[in-house]
Amino acid sequence: MKNIYLLVFVSLILTSCGNENKKSVEDILATNNLEQIRERKSSLDAQQQEISVQLKQLEAKIKELDPQEKIPLITTFTAKEDVFIHYLELQGSVDTKQNLVIYPEYSGILTHVYVKEGQKVSKGQTLAKIDDGGLSQQVAQMQIQADLAKTTFERQERLWNQKIGSEIQFLQAKSAYEAQLESIKQLKQQVGKTIVTAPFSGTIDDVITDQGSVVAPGQSALFRIVNLNNMYIETDVPERYISDITLGKDVLIDFPILGTTMNAKIRQAGNFINPANRTFKVEVAVPNKNNIIKPNLTAKLKINDYTSNNAILIPQSIISENAEGQQYVYTITNKNNNVAKAKRVIIETGKTQGDFIEVLSGLENGEEIIDEGARSVKDGQEVKILISQ
Repeated sequence: MKNIYLLVFVSLILTSCGNENKKSVEDILATNNLEQIRERKSSLDAQQQEISVQLKQLEAKIKELDPQEKIPLITTFTAKEDVFIHYLELQGSVDTKQNLVIYPEYSGILTHVYVKEGQKVSKGQTLAKIDDGGLSQQVAQMQIQADLAKTTFERQERLWNQKIGSEIQFLQAKSAYEAQLESIKQLKQQVGKTIVTAPFSGTIDDVITDQGSVVAPGQSALFRIVNLNNMYIETDVPERYISDITLGKDVLIDFPILGTTMNAKIRQAGNFINPANRTFKVEVAVPNKNNIIKPNLTAKLKINDYTSNNAILIPQSIISENAEGQQYVYTITNKNNNVAKAKRVIIETGKTQGDFIEVLSGLENGEEIIDEGARSVKDGQEVKILISQ
């Protein structure tokens, strides 16, 4: 009788526990009983871990029993001929042939400065005046003497034409007059050096010496004048490109600071190889319509050194190399729906551009090449294609 009561009691307990487990999560949450909620969460966490372990066991057994599950999964793309424009990337800085610091040709006090920074000037315009130290007065005095010598010469010439007087008197008067003219000419050239003029049209970028300063030839910088209309970039190119980088080649110029790019052409390619660094110089003209390009601005150059109209480009990441140093990729053969065989193909490559490289031989237009999974397959192995592009 006791055994019967015991069995009934255990049955009741099990039934009670079963009913608790049959309660939904919503029911547990509705009780607002923290202990019950924690118990249900712990129970679900344990079930999740157990299910995860069982799933892994099932997947392993499926791969063991089903040969299809052992086939590597890959993606492919089709090789297509396209135009390949290769650029040699270099760096240079902007310069101008009309960027000049003006020095005086005469010693003295800078008595007048007629321009200011940022002012546009024309070729030959007066920029400043240096005290001539009395040279102008000397010119005036010599001019008076020259006038007298001219009058004397003209009278002697008339007398000589009338066969009056001696030839030596005529020649002396002529010589004195011509010598006086040469002296005045020379002195005027000295006076002309006291006037500082613009050697070309441009903008006064800097007034270096103030009015009233004492200046000397070759020592005292007066002004910096710049013309931004004739800008260019000069850069050094490795000698191996001497047959590819030639006059008239297209250039893409990038100014990182300005966030600006522009197209240009090589206007001069050097014929001299620098023995120190084995390079030659090229010059690229820079259009500067808005005057935003300044001297010494850093520029990145992309010079077109190679173009192919029917190139096959592939990602560099899918290329492998064998023990002999040969490069190879995998293509697919015997394709049946999404299942095929991998085939190793030896290739020769050319120039690179970014993450892609040109294939010179080994691949044909239209061939399907393994992309993702290329490094995990073997020659002749059966593969399963997930995506074909």
